Amino acid sequence: MQNKKRDLVQWLHTDSVVSNSLALIVGILTGLTIVIYDRSLALSSHLFFQHKAGESNYYVIFLPVIGGLLVGMITHYLMKKKRYSIENVIEATTLHGGKMQPKTVFLEVLSSLISLGSGASAGKEAPVVLAGAGIGSTLAQTIKMRGNKLKILLGCGASSGIAAAFNAPLAGVVFSVEVILGELESSTFIPIVISSVFATLTSNVVFGVRPIQISQYQLVNPFHESILYLILGVISGVVSVIFMRSLYRVRDFFKSLKVHPIVKPAIGGLGVGIIGFFYPQIFGVGYEVISQVLANELVFKVIVALLLLKIVAFSLSLGSGGSGGSFVPALFIGSMLGGAYGFIVNQIFPGFTSEPGAYALAGMGAVFTGVTRAPLTAILILFELTHDYNLVLPIMLACVLSNLVSSTLHPESIFTESLRRRGFTIRKGKEVDIMESLKVADAMKREVQTISMNKKAEALIALMQSSRHVGFPVMDSEGKLWGIVTLKDIRDKVKQGELDKTVGEIANSNLIVAYPDESLNTVLQRLATKDIGRLPVVSREDNRQILGIITRSDIVKLYDKTVVERMKYRSE
Repeated sequence: MQNKKRDLVQWLHTDSVVSNSLALIVGILTGLTIVIYDRSLALSSHLFFQHKAGESNYYVIFLPVIGGLLVGMITHYLMKKKRYSIENVIEATTLHGGKMQPKTVFLEVLSSLISLGSGASAGKEAPVVLAGAGIGSTLAQTIKMRGNKLKILLGCGASSGIAAAFNAPLAGVVFSVEVILGELESSTFIPIVISSVFATLTSNVVFGVRPIQISQYQLVNPFHESILYLILGVISGVVSVIFMRSLYRVRDFFKSLKVHPIVKPAIGGLGVGIIGFFYPQIFGVGYEVISQVLANELVFKVIVALLLLKIVAFSLSLGSGGSGGSFVPALFIGSMLGGAYGFIVNQIFPGFTSEPGAYALAGMGAVFTGVTRAPLTAILILFELTHDYNLVLPIMLACVLSNLVSSTLHPESIFTESLRRRGFTIRKGKEVDIMESLKVADAMKREVQTISMNKKAEALIALMQSSRHVGFPVMDSEGKLWGIVTLKDIRDKVKQGELDKTVGEIANSNLIVAYPDESLNTVLQRLATKDIGRLPVVSREDNRQILGIITRSDIVKLYDKTVVERMKYRSE
C-alpha cells in the first residue's frame, strides 16, 4: 500500500502531470477572464453610448475623443509608454523567456475596455489573448518556472484566449503554434490542447459567451466557383497589405506629431468619431455588422463604404495610440471585401454562384490570413464557427493565395512588422541572427564620391588625399557605374611618372556589387570571399545605377550600434 502511495506521489510530481495541471488552471482562469472582459466591455459600451431622449447624436463624435484621452493618461502616467499587444507576446516568448509584466498586461486590457467601449474601431480578441498570455506567464513566474516551461504556459494562455473568444479550441491550439511559439512538440502540444479545451468549456459552455453567428452556405458550381475564390484570395492578399501599411503609416505620422502623448489617442478618436457619425457601423468591435453582411442584409454601396472606412478608422484608432486588436478588424474588412466581391460575381455570373454571404465568409479568412500569416488558424476558426464543411475547400484556396500574395508584397505580418522596425526579425518563434536581419540599406552611405573614367591618375591621387578614402566608384561618360578603383589598383598599375594614365585604364571594370535589400551577413561573406573592403550598392533593375557604397567599417558600426540598442531595450 505504501509503495502505491509513493508511486502515486512520484507520478503527480512528474513534469508532464505538473505541466498539464497548470495548463488546465490557465485555461479555466483565461476562460473566466474572457467572461469578465466580455461583460465589462458591454458595460463600457453602454456607459459611453447610452442615448438620452431629446439629445442630438452629434455627441457620438466626441465619445472616442474622451476614451482616447483616458487611454492617453493611463499609458503615459501608469505604463510609462511601455505597451503590450500580440507582437509583445511574440517578443516575450522569443526574446524574454516568456516573461511578461502583470501590471502592464492589466493596464493594457483596461485601456482596451475604455478604447473599445468609447467606439475605437479595433478588436477585442488581441486583448484577451494578451490577458491569457499574461495569466500563463504570471503563474509560471509565481511558482519559479523557467525556460521552456514558462514559454509553454504563456502559449497555453494565448491559445486559451483565441479558443474561448471564438469558441474554437482547435484554432486556439494552431494559433499558438503558428504565431506565438512557432514550433510543435509533444511537450508543448498537449498542455496547449488542455488549456484551449477548458477555456472554451468555461467561457462558452458554462457562461454562454457566443462569437459571430454565421449562416451556412454551399458551392453552386464547384469548378467555376473555385476559380472565383482563387481570384478573391489574390485580391484579399493585396487588401491585407493595404490594411497593414495604412496602420503603420498612421502610426509613423502620430509618432512624428509634435503634441503631448496624452492628446494623440484623442486626435485619432476625433477622426473615428467623425467617420462614425456618418457610418456608426465602424464603431467598436463590429460583430453585428459582420453578421449582417454574412446574412446578405447590407446593400452593395454600404459594404464598399464600410470596407474603405474601416481601414481608415482602424488605422486611426491604433495608430494614434489607442488600445485594441487587429483580429476582428481583419475579419470585418475581409467580410466586406468578400461581400462586395460576391455582389459583383452574382451580377456577372447569375445562376451558378453562391450568395454574397458565402464570399464574405471566404474573404474573412483570406484577409485574416494575409494580415496574420496564420492560414491554418483562419481556416479552423471559420470551420469551428460554422461547423460546416461545404465551403472549407474554397476557403482554403482563398487563404493560401492571400498568404502567398501578401507575404510576397510585404514579408512581415502585422505583428512582426512592429518587431522588425525595432530591429528584431522573428521567424518560427526564433530570432534571426542580427547580421541576417539587418539590410544593406540600413548601413550603406548614400552620398558617394565618384570619379570619371576619363580623369587622370594624378586627379585620382589628389582626390584620395583630400577625401582620405582609398576607393571610389568609377563612372562612364553617361553617368553610369563602370567600375571601381582603389589604392591597390594605383600601386599595381601606375609606375613612377605614369600619372597621365586615365582612371579607366587603372580601375577594375569586373564589378562585384551589393543590393539594398540584401542582408549584411550576405554582403560580409562576399567581401571576405573576394578579399575586398567596399562594394558599390546598385539597383536590382539596373546594375549600372549606383545608389550608395558599403564598407566593412559601415557593417561593423551598424552591428555594434544594434547590439547596444538591443541590450538597452532588454534591460528596460
